[in-house]
Amino acid sequence: MKQSLSLIGVGHATSLMLAISFVLCVSFDLIFPDQAMYETWRQLLPGFEWLSWKSFFLGLIESYGYGWYFALIWVPIYNVTSRRVRSG
Repeated sequence: MKQSLSLIGVGHATSLMLAISFVLCVSFDLIFPDQAMYETWRQLLPGFEWLSWKSFFLGLIESYGYGWYFALIWVPIYNVTSRRVRSG
């Protein structure tokens, strides 16, 4: 039984989850400005400013990129450790 994770699958799934979360959070910030998180976005996403179309799309691209960063590190670690557990 093959139990390794697909890097492509996890990369796209994680990236889409973070991009959708970014859009939902920006929408929430626009609806409820007193509860806004845009200061946090400024710290996490280089070049992000509140709010222009250029900045929004930059944040969306960076969110997607963070998903791939996570997948590129986490999936190989998972696959190696799960292989060792199965064989040992």
